[in-house]
Amino acid sequence: MVKRGRFIAFFLIIILLGSLMGVTTKDITKNITLGLDLQGGFEILYEVEPVNGESEIDRTVLINTVDALNKRANVLGVSEPNIQIEGDNRIRVQLAGVDNQNKAREILSTQAELTFRDTEDVEMLNGSDLVEGGAKQSFDQNGQPNVVVQLKDAEKFKEVTQHVLSMAPANQLVIWLDYEEGDSFEEEMFKENPKYISAPNVNEVFNTTEVTIEGQFTIEEAKELANLLNAGALPVKLTEMYSTSVGAKFGEQAMEKTVIAGIIGILVIFVFMAFFYRLPGIIAAVTLSAYIYLILLVFDWMNAVLTLPGIAALILGVGMAVDANIITYERIKEELKLGKSIRSAFKAGNRRSLLTIIDANVTTLLAAAVLFFYGTSSVKGFATMLMVSIVVSFITAVYLTRILLSLLVNSRFFDQKPRWFGVKEDEILDIAKTNKQTDVPTRFDGLDFVKHRKSFFLASSIMVVAGILILFFAKLNLGIDFASGTRIEVLANQSLTAEEVEKEFQSVGIEPNEIVLSGTDNEIGVARLVGVLSQDQIAKVKDHFQEKYGNEPNVSTVSPTVGKELARNALVAVLIASIGIIIYVSIRFEFFMALAAIVALAHDAFFTIAFFSITRLEVDITIIAAVLTVIGYSINDTIVTFDRIKENMKKKKRVKTMEDLTDVVNKSLQQTFTRSLNTVLTVVFAVVALLIFGSSSILNFSIALLIGLVSGTYSSLFIAAQIWLVWKGKQLKKKPIAKQQANDEMENEA
Repeated sequence: MVKRGRFIAFFLIIILLGSLMGVTTKDITKNITLGLDLQGGFEILYEVEPVNGESEIDRTVLINTVDALNKRANVLGVSEPNIQIEGDNRIRVQLAGVDNQNKAREILSTQAELTFRDTEDVEMLNGSDLVEGGAKQSFDQNGQPNVVVQLKDAEKFKEVTQHVLSMAPANQLVIWLDYEEGDSFEEEMFKENPKYISAPNVNEVFNTTEVTIEGQFTIEEAKELANLLNAGALPVKLTEMYSTSVGAKFGEQAMEKTVIAGIIGILVIFVFMAFFYRLPGIIAAVTLSAYIYLILLVFDWMNAVLTLPGIAALILGVGMAVDANIITYERIKEELKLGKSIRSAFKAGNRRSLLTIIDANVTTLLAAAVLFFYGTSSVKGFATMLMVSIVVSFITAVYLTRILLSLLVNSRFFDQKPRWFGVKEDEILDIAKTNKQTDVPTRFDGLDFVKHRKSFFLASSIMVVAGILILFFAKLNLGIDFASGTRIEVLANQSLTAEEVEKEFQSVGIEPNEIVLSGTDNEIGVARLVGVLSQDQIAKVKDHFQEKYGNEPNVSTVSPTVGKELARNALVAVLIASIGIIIYVSIRFEFFMALAAIVALAHDAFFTIAFFSITRLEVDITIIAAVLTVIGYSINDTIVTFDRIKENMKKKKRVKTMEDLTDVVNKSLQQTFTRSLNTVLTVVFAVVALLIFGSSSILNFSIALLIGLVSGTYSSLFIAAQIWLVWKGKQLKKKPIAKQQANDEMENEA
């Protein structure tokens, strides 16, 4: 008898979810803060140094510097600057949505120390003599903009003017901003951006606290000077160690392309799930929609910054979320094929899949956490989204899916209708036979995964040796993240040629080492230079190409010191992730499985890197993020296989010979093969969509993911399980595992 109340409850939940998402999604997406790679802006890692070696850099000095930089950001009108202390002597500044990046960089690093000096460079007054916040933009009698500052002591200014008068005829009071030893205002006045502001003549003694600074300012220049003085002087010297800037047009295009790629990839996943799993697949599409909504909601609550790699992680997270559904649905199909009822199969499938899903998510979460702690800002954005995705996908795939599907299953409408769950009637075993045969026949029973293991080992060994030779001779095409230097991306509204781009760089005095064209119509020119451009050179490049093509170029610089640190951190990240996986898999399964998993992961990571060496694609820090993500996905797949091996070992009454062990491994691979293929297909759908429709900024990242995913599936099926079989087989020959089998039997009886 059909229970209509279950149907009504199901549709009410669907309507409620749909209404909630429809009403609130627009506001949520508006509230999410976009990273500088999506709306333009820049990021700089400063090394903080004492001014003239006068003081040590301690925590207090760093905090004061951050405070001063925040005030500078307010001068720029940046509403949500991200300024953080890193290590003992570094500060990272991220400003998104800045209109004039050159001016912003200048304002940030300007000391803004105002000094009044006589013509012999003797300091008479400095910033400490000014009233805090007492500077303002004003106008003189002729309507010319000027700056009025308030002094603390009128008597002191009286003494200064008396001193200057006594030096007649050189009775000039020279006003400096950021004076350095050896500066001469006669030389500075011929510079485009002089450090001195003005050198007025003093013809009488002034006994006042209000001083007017005139310097042929525009209104904007006068306002900027007043704001800088009110922000206060920086207590230190800031040296750029790393910087990256993204033009607004680049960010806008990256956002648009990646969102379109995401929509296409996710829709393909929805269609695939509905086609392959029928009713559960449709439920998966509903819960995946809820997953995407919850991800955006959590990001809004966290006030997290959404970056371009973060959107990629969200799209990839859909593949991760659907994996939990696939694991559960495959289990339900197996139970149905054993002749169980729809409700019994649903309960058994959920119970048997839960621990596997937890294991798979924990290991991927571990890789994401390592990425977060050792990655740069864009990688941190990817890692943050990946961690949130894993947690939210577990909630939606495990709980929401089960709630919705249980309502339909328990309505009893689908009793005797296994086709709704992707199972044909001729695939269901006879109940009488089920009591004698507990293994469900699969369409891959004819495949012997283990028989040709030596061939797989040989093929992988040949590829590894070839990869080592290629890496040794060809090496990697390291990006500036690791090799240091400068990278500039120029965006035009028409097709470019390498000769044209090179000529434009030469016109501003820069000789690029390499120019590569990209984009759908070669509208993007990428230049790489050895050495780090200065702030003035970057400003000149930005101004030139802004005027030439109407778009501000992207400029990234990495000092040799930071490049070495990034390379070291990448190696440490991979090492820590590997150790963590060994520990977890050893605890949950056994040490031999952990070692086999690590060998497979090393195979995947190495194969991805070797591919980049062969193709000469640029290797930057996002490739390391891709490698760690591949490690997470690969161990996910391997753990599902090991979990099934562990389960089948318990079912087997005795494992005394190598043949028994081989049978267990082969059967486990046959049973999980469909799940492995379907999982990698759903993620590949997302990655291919990113490759075809996504932004060129994450093209190499997407390629690394695609290669790694294919390699990861191969290693999970043909490397990890077979390596464990060989090691376990040797252990079996030395010492039969009777004790282990006895324990397994006790667990089965319990």
